[in-house]
Amino acid sequence: MSGQDAGEQSQLVLTAHPLQRVGAFALAALATSADRTAPTELPAAGFERAVAEVTGDAVRAALVRDSKGANGFWLKASYSFFPNAPMNHPSNGKRSDAEVGDAVRRWRAAPDRDGWPAVDCVLCGRQAVGFFGKRDVALAESEAYRNSTPRGHEGMALCRPCLQSFYALPYGCRLTGGSSIALHSWDEDFLLDAITRQVDHNRTIAATGDAGKRQGEVREVVALTALRTHVRPMNASVDLLVFNNNNRGQLLEVHSLEQPLAEWLRRTQRLARRRRGFTALVKGHASASTPGLVALARNAFREPSRIVSAGLRRLLHLVGRAGGLDEAGDLAQLLYSFATEVMLMTEKDLSEIRAAAHNVATLLAVETSGGRLRTFRTLFREPRRLRGWLTGAGVQWAIKPPADIPVGPFVSERAFVLLFDPGQDNAAWFHRDVFLVAVLEELARRGWAPKDKDETDVSPSGDSPAGDWDLDALDQQAITYDMEEEQS
Repeated sequence: MSGQDAGEQSQLVLTAHPLQRVGAFALAALATSADRTAPTELPAAGFERAVAEVTGDAVRAALVRDSKGANGFWLKASYSFFPNAPMNHPSNGKRSDAEVGDAVRRWRAAPDRDGWPAVDCVLCGRQAVGFFGKRDVALAESEAYRNSTPRGHEGMALCRPCLQSFYALPYGCRLTGGSSIALHSWDEDFLLDAITRQVDHNRTIAATGDAGKRQGEVREVVALTALRTHVRPMNASVDLLVFNNNNRGQLLEVHSLEQPLAEWLRRTQRLARRRRGFTALVKGHASASTPGLVALARNAFREPSRIVSAGLRRLLHLVGRAGGLDEAGDLAQLLYSFATEVMLMTEKDLSEIRAAAHNVATLLAVETSGGRLRTFRTLFREPRRLRGWLTGAGVQWAIKPPADIPVGPFVSERAFVLLFDPGQDNAAWFHRDVFLVAVLEELARRGWAPKDKDETDVSPSGDSPAGDWDLDALDQQAITYDMEEEQS
């Protein structure tokens, strides 16, 4: 075997396998506690130092033998990553510490060069050092793939750095005691930041044995927090991988955020006005059963379009309330940014909708009762009726326009197209949500307050009001995160 081949066995590479990449970044974080270092820049000495720490932790965890004990953190994690491995084998309770420790060290030791197979690593193409199966490599695809090595099949051919990346994978994951959570992105700066933070978090918990720090956060909140505390712009999408490699319930779920939404969420923390709008948006997502931050994070991964409709709940609550003007303005601007940056609505089209909304608000604001606003909101459940209302109001507007309004149509032709065209390339349902946002923003700006405010304080779908809500502790931390303001 050439010296070049031997040197490769201490040099990390990044492959197309998301979990290998997470593990490689974890190894880099373990090797460099002071400065962030990309895996491909990690020298051989740093790689060996990280491997030694991971191996040492595995040996110590195996000797604990009780995953529920104060020092059982890595032992408990091993059941979900390395089932039936020497560090957690059922026979360990009958064996001496020396026997268990030696078995773990042999398991994690570099295979002897004379035994290397004449094949390449399936992930990076370099010389493989052996074949590895379920107890070494986390689940390959999904629960439909039973994640076991078939009889007569030797397993996955891996080089030593790729294998060690899988051994370090738990350090880069949020460990819940059940399914594990990993963040992945092709934006390597984000991945370096997120994995480094996660490694530090896991090492602290493992060292202190503080069960109270074993946070069972909702999986989507883990990703949202990582995005909002990341400093640099996102240039790729973000995947949330939820997986379990144990013997009873193999699982792999992948939830994705496209790059525009990931960057928008990041900027809700990096710009002052957007932070204020984000706080209002979280309150709009809150309910009696679900914290607002949790609901917002779930919407981001599962139904992003619902972010605006949840914001509408908060706007309806703010209209006409003392002190609500600034919050309503900040929230409306945040929702407009979602429309243009995530839904890719043009600024010109947004202006057309806002101009129409300004005219509608002019009509509604002359009423001292909230009845007309309530009637207007119910129209959004049936677009045909909403179009009829706008057409009728437009006729009256043309016959007797308000004195202080510039000459022009009540709703422009382009606005009608945006609001009602059923074509596949026109998100009319979303444009109607933005339209209502703009109407409510204008009413708030005018300081309009109906005498029967309490009767108007419901969402368009009839939900309960979006009242004040104390922000989640993790979100409070993110909002106060020390940063330099970015330019909008």
